[in-house]
Amino acid sequence: MDDQDENQEQEQEHAPEPVRGSAQDFEELIEHLKEARGFDFTGYKRASLLRRVHRRMDDVGVTGYDEYRDRLEVDADEFTALFNTILINVTSFFRDIDAWDRLRAEFLPQLLAARPSGPIRAWSAGCASGQEAYTIAICLAEALGTEEFRQRVKIYATDADDDALTHARTATYSEREMGSLPKELREKYFEPNGARFTFRQDLRRSVIFGRADLVQDAPISHVDLLTCRNTLMYLTAETQARIAERLHYSLRPDGLLFLGKAEMLLSQASLFTPVDLKNRFFRRVGGSRAPHRPSATVTPTVFPAAADDATSLRAEALAASPVAQIVLNQNGNVVLSNHRADTLFGLSPSDVGRPFQDLEVSYRPVELRSAVEQAHTQRRTVWIRDVEFSRPRSDRQWFDVQVVPLRNTQGHVLGTAVVFIDVSRSRQLQDELEEAHRQLETAYEELQSTNEELETTNEELQSTVEELETTNEELHSTNEELETMNEELQSMNDELQNSNQELRLRTDEVSALNAYMEGVFASLRVGVAVVDADMRITVWNAWAADLWGIRADEAAGEHLLNLDIGLPLHEVGPALRAVLAGEEPPAGGSFVLDAVNRRGRGIRVQVTVSALDGAPAHGGALVVMDQLGGGRP
Repeated sequence: MDDQDENQEQEQEHAPEPVRGSAQDFEELIEHLKEARGFDFTGYKRASLLRRVHRRMDDVGVTGYDEYRDRLEVDADEFTALFNTILINVTSFFRDIDAWDRLRAEFLPQLLAARPSGPIRAWSAGCASGQEAYTIAICLAEALGTEEFRQRVKIYATDADDDALTHARTATYSEREMGSLPKELREKYFEPNGARFTFRQDLRRSVIFGRADLVQDAPISHVDLLTCRNTLMYLTAETQARIAERLHYSLRPDGLLFLGKAEMLLSQASLFTPVDLKNRFFRRVGGSRAPHRPSATVTPTVFPAAADDATSLRAEALAASPVAQIVLNQNGNVVLSNHRADTLFGLSPSDVGRPFQDLEVSYRPVELRSAVEQAHTQRRTVWIRDVEFSRPRSDRQWFDVQVVPLRNTQGHVLGTAVVFIDVSRSRQLQDELEEAHRQLETAYEELQSTNEELETTNEELQSTVEELETTNEELHSTNEELETMNEELQSMNDELQNSNQELRLRTDEVSALNAYMEGVFASLRVGVAVVDADMRITVWNAWAADLWGIRADEAAGEHLLNLDIGLPLHEVGPALRAVLAGEEPPAGGSFVLDAVNRRGRGIRVQVTVSALDGAPAHGGALVVMDQLGGGRP
């Protein structure tokens, strides 16, 4: 970097931050992203989220949040660019190799010994471009053997970034992306594909990729090994706590959780206990904490064609059901909805036949489009628990949403039913039970007040512990922020490396072309000088140097007519000026002059002046000096 570039960079670093808007304006922008595209970034840490959004705003030349929101509304492609900026996809094979070595050497053998038969399920949450999912596949294939791996293992890999999932599904990576993979494993599990490498197709079938948002979507259940590395550190403590409960629900009782090096779950001791805190391995604690409650499964029936009165009876029975139901066909269009659903969500007869995704109920009170797609693809019922729904001038309600694929007697999927089961009363009873527990705790504390001295000592100790925990949490938060910034820098470094590689290729091409042109000029048996629009020499070939005794480095940049050589250059000037002015030179630009070469011998030289064909906009001319009579000067 030269001084000018360095000064410009320093000026940019110290330039005042543009006025973008208030914190409320930013929150409204994040809410707009949630409502418009279903991406919920409200649980992300604000410092990191602000940096990523500001970077995208700077890229498109927008300063204010309101102005950027307007751009999102008119430019659908900007959503994709923004999501790619926010969702940092930094990953690699066997990232943090010491932790993976511990998994392969100790924890995987324990897990396989506990499950000698039956299916083995793994989940890579926040898989980015897929290297981590394929790393799990390699570890399990090494432990089980490829044949048993194909029969027993299913690896589910999810992420919120559709572009990253598209890359992951191809299972193809460049040599630079394969750099962290040991050579023997690369040769065993990847096949060359031009300049890239593709994961073995027979093992690839065991790895299933799908879009899922850890904050909103239902978790995968009955998982033996769950990796969620460097994902939680971008989220607030409250959001981390909610996701921790989902991860707890996903794992089997003896399941293993593998986190990133900046994530420790210090405040989730009731859910997970560390088995190797240094390498971030945790085991599930206690029984199931799945957000479920006993309730009857309400599945709308798809009736075959019958007489008009029977059809009407069935339709009226469905319409009168106290449980809100919406039925979709295979194409995702609304076929029917009952009175309860119409009242709750403001549906009308005109909505029948419309795409479900165009209706407000598809994303409010909860994102249902991905759940419908999951139920249709996996052919199983999808539950979404504890959905809060508030309406103006009405009490809050709570629902368990059941998305059911509807099949005929031959097992073919006919459509999907979305059922909203009202669990408000159950939630109210749960709140009342919690209130009773709090009252019991209060009574217990009053009974314990008799031992004041002991309680005082205990409170002092507890205060000290809380101060230590607060300090530890602050350090942990700082570590997460540093890790986040490190990944951002790594992402930018990858982009710079790609740009440097392209620049090196272009430089090599230019160098090769320059060498070729120098060879052409050196091979000419006449003196050649190329001048720019100011008559300053840009090319002076070897024959000209030998003829007049002036080297190329001495002639470069000099005014041609100021050279002190044996050629009367003042007679060349008129023709040269005419050519540079775009006019016809005297005598057609070719004439013979008497001259004296570098050895002091008199010679006759034919001088030809012509314009450069295809010269840059500023112009230039070619001066050819041919010694009559032949031979070297």
